[in-house]
Amino acid sequence: MTIVDEREPLLRARELVQEFTVRGRGGVKGGVVHAVSGVSFDINVGETLGVVGETGSGKSTLARSIIQAPRPKSGEVHFKGTDLVRCKRGRLAEARRHMQMVFQDPFGSLNPRWRISDIVAEPLIGYGAGSGGARARRVRELLDLVGLNPDSYGRRRPHELSGGQCQRVAIARAIALDPALIVCDEAVSSLDVLIQAQVLNLFEQLRSELGLSYLFISHDLALVKQVSDRVAVMHLGQLCEIGPAETLYRTPLHPYTVALLASIPDLDPSAARHRARLSIHGEPPSPISPPSGCRFRTRCPRAAARCADEAPVLREITPGHSVACHFPVTS
Repeated sequence: MTIVDEREPLLRARELVQEFTVRGRGGVKGGVVHAVSGVSFDINVGETLGVVGETGSGKSTLARSIIQAPRPKSGEVHFKGTDLVRCKRGRLAEARRHMQMVFQDPFGSLNPRWRISDIVAEPLIGYGAGSGGARARRVRELLDLVGLNPDSYGRRRPHELSGGQCQRVAIARAIALDPALIVCDEAVSSLDVLIQAQVLNLFEQLRSELGLSYLFISHDLALVKQVSDRVAVMHLGQLCEIGPAETLYRTPLHPYTVALLASIPDLDPSAARHRARLSIHGEPPSPISPPSGCRFRTRCPRAAARCADEAPVLREITPGHSVACHFPVTS
């Protein structure tokens, strides 16, 4: 068993780059999609890092690059002291044992032909963990841990369960091998509000009981604030701001973050009018041909000539709170 120094980050990503080549067809020009461009961050032991941004900002691609599916084009991902990008196949498989994913579609992530007990047992069998009897006991323990009676649900199939119950099964499968990190890619976005709250409470319960860390990806900013210790904001493949959740939501520094927070619904009519003034205008640029300099400049009310000539770098403005902007909102 690898001993992790809790003073060191559990996961350290540095200058991650992920790109995809697309072919032109039907009059549409092809090129290289700059999905993730120079992203760096840490996740500490027992911490939840939330990642937010518009659709197409690169959140899910970032998550898959972290677990090396596929490997990033360049950069480093150090997990429990191991650089995953340079791992050979066998060592990477062993590292993945300690980092698991929970996906957006609970039905699509489960084999519809398998019984629930077989789905939860799959990673145990794949890694040769325990004998048949020990695996059966572990499956019962896991189902009970996520709030599903193993006698009632173990022999059912996914189509006999609700969306929330299926997501609980997916969570049970994800924690079967006692991972250190769970990557949640829009893990509650397909659930209704009541079930969302129940699943989020389950995530928090498991974090407390099992000492888990989370990379929590969502487009729902209010939800991310609820579950995260720190929040990272992505725009067009880059991090534009990162900091403690309370600080970032109270005093956002990047104009993009300000606009995202202004999009959170509010019943106060005066607040709604204020949000309208802060809204982003125009369409997001194409990741195939992003703007020069700052990628947000074409929609930014604070943009100046420097923004087109020079790409801003992430810099710390207040302790733990960094922004990639030449003219942050506090200036």
